[in-house]
Amino acid sequence: MENFSLILAIVVITALAFDFTNGFHDTANAMATTISTGALKPKVAVAMSAALNLVGAFLSVEVANTISKGLVDESGIRPEVIFAALVGAILWNLLTWLVGLPSSSSHALMGGLIGATIASAGFGAVHGDALVTKVLIPAVAAPIVAGVAAFLATRLSYTLGKKADGKAVAKGYRTGQIASAGLVSLAHGTNDAQKTMGIITLALVAGGAVAPDSDPPTWVILSAGLAIALGTYLGGWRIIRTMGKGLTELQPQQGFAAQTSAATVILASSHLGFSLSTTHSVSGSVMGAGLGRKGGVVRWSTATRMFVAWGLTLPAAALVGALAESVTDLGDWGTAVVAVFLIASSAAIWKISRREVIDHSNVNDPEEPAGVVTTAIAVVTPPPVGTVAEDLTATIPAPAADPVVPPTATTV
Repeated sequence: MENFSLILAIVVITALAFDFTNGFHDTANAMATTISTGALKPKVAVAMSAALNLVGAFLSVEVANTISKGLVDESGIRPEVIFAALVGAILWNLLTWLVGLPSSSSHALMGGLIGATIASAGFGAVHGDALVTKVLIPAVAAPIVAGVAAFLATRLSYTLGKKADGKAVAKGYRTGQIASAGLVSLAHGTNDAQKTMGIITLALVAGGAVAPDSDPPTWVILSAGLAIALGTYLGGWRIIRTMGKGLTELQPQQGFAAQTSAATVILASSHLGFSLSTTHSVSGSVMGAGLGRKGGVVRWSTATRMFVAWGLTLPAAALVGALAESVTDLGDWGTAVVAVFLIASSAAIWKISRREVIDHSNVNDPEEPAGVVTTAIAVVTPPPVGTVAEDLTATIPAPAADPVVPPTATTV
């Protein structure tokens, strides 16, 4: 492999570090509902997801080609630009993980790449048509399509199982959840691991290590698959709590409907080469499933924070990527300064996260109490037995009984 310079090696290592953060940041996409409904124990769930993420990385290279060939003009990109893009993506991933928000790692990566490319080569180096058709439109459409599909699937599940034994139905759907969670994990590896493959391939082309328009080399596919699998195994417990408990309370029927709908959308987009956010797809399906059950509600306070994070992801990562590129453009010492800043910032975020440790032992604890809107909806909606609304009303203490006054003696 010719022309494999030091800066190119730094870019590849940084890209794999991003892939690692993508793994633990997006584990929630595959396993949050399975963990929250008790279908799988937390550690078993993330181990299964890690293995299937690795397998999924080998199924296709269409999304990788979208990143490496379609989004920006690869002829005008230097390895330093790729490094700056990855800095923006990694820092956004870590910040949103710290606060437990399931934002899109995919959009963080693409935002960083767009910002760094504009700072280096101008707006003309970004392919606007590819950005709109293969990134922005799927970003809006994916949660809507997945949410509607999950809503309808949930309604159908409860209708078909209306007269069946409740415990038997729940057990059957938990088994189905395991299969559907595996499908989401496979889809996640097929879609998200490819983004890192694409960014590494773009860096190799920029550094002259491979020819333009090349597919990702085998070693790139393997290393990207291993990095995302390792990150997945460690588990993004903060975001798992948000997805599993923070948005809505899910029963096994809803979890199965949400995961199946999301996996279908993700696999279809991977086949078409759309750089889809699995976070958007799964979040949309979880909300759709939450609304699909009679008496089910969505915590819109959490959803609103999540929507804001989605809207900020591309511009925030682009801004950091552009600033990082401006510093790396000063020379080798500039690249060293950016690298030190990335390491120091990552270490600081990790240290802050240790103030409140969230892991497999407390991941199913409620993220936050129900808000005013959620409580109001739950009160006015007649729920079936065992729903969130019933749980909420059950927490309201019953009025105290009137004290018993003993009869007083009467003097005759």
